[in-house]
Amino acid sequence: MFQAGDEVRITSCEDDPRAAGRMGRIVDEVPPGPRTAGRWTVHGVGFLIGSVLCHTHELRATGNRR
Repeated sequence: MFQAGDEVRITSCEDDPRAAGRMGRIVDEVPPGPRTAGRWTVHGVGFLIGSVLCHTHELRATGNRR
């Protein structure tokens, strides 16, 4: 389970494959629900990539928090 501010590495991303291999931060204050189809919002992935939605199995925590 992730918390807002957790840094994650995106291992794959169905929403935007360009995000795979990049780092970002979890935005969600609560676990994702039906509105996002159970996907986490990850921000700060890259200059030309906006926030992406990723399933839990597509993310790996780095252990860093903001």
